[in-house]
Amino acid sequence: MPYGTLYLIPVPLADDAAAKSFTPYLTDTINSIKEYIVENEKTARRFLKEAGLKTPQSELVIHDYGKHNRDMGKADFFKGLQAGNDVGLMSEAGCPGVADPGAEIVDKAHRMGIKVIPLVGPSSILLALMASGFSGQSFAFHGYLPIDKVLRAKKIKELESTAIKLDQTQMFIETPFRNNPMLEEILKAGNPKTKLCIACDLTSATEFVQTKTIAEWQKKVPDLHKRPTIFLLYHGNK
Repeated sequence: MPYGTLYLIPVPLADDAAAKSFTPYLTDTINSIKEYIVENEKTARRFLKEAGLKTPQSELVIHDYGKHNRDMGKADFFKGLQAGNDVGLMSEAGCPGVADPGAEIVDKAHRMGIKVIPLVGPSSILLALMASGFSGQSFAFHGYLPIDKVLRAKKIKELESTAIKLDQTQMFIETPFRNNPMLEEILKAGNPKTKLCIACDLTSATEFVQTKTIAEWQKKVPDLHKRPTIFLLYHGNK
């Protein structure tokens, strides 16, 4: 029996962004699937309902892929696929496997010869890059920077140097409740001429995306506390 297909299903980035995020193909796909691997079952069920799921949710098989349930030794994640059933993979928000859990599932699917299909949907990283005005030809995403202040300041300076040397956009994130200390460190450690884009609450009603030099940001510092944010650095020679 041929294996099923693993569909990578993006989830809206914000609670009020459903209309901006769903495509007819996504709705058709979730209505053809009855098994899911998800980071958070509660938010996954809410997403499926908002996206137009017609299948009774009591008929769904949902595997918990939360941070305490990522033992890849568990074959349950792949039994349905091996039996020929299509399965959807979802993180809590955005694209699975991109700055979110899921890469291990996709990697094992490839090793098992299972077909993988990514669906179109919102990625905060790409949306931030699009809106920054920075180089989209060469860019790097670094995830989280060090928490230690000394190491973090050193890393920021390294990213600035790389941006200049490679003409490359440097991107990173922070846990939302630590955004303000991160911004404070960027403004303290960064070169005044370096360009900084702050992309916050993407796709939501409170979306904020703005690019300025570090010197300009120092004049008026925004409050980013508990607001999902992408930080982007680029050289200030242009």
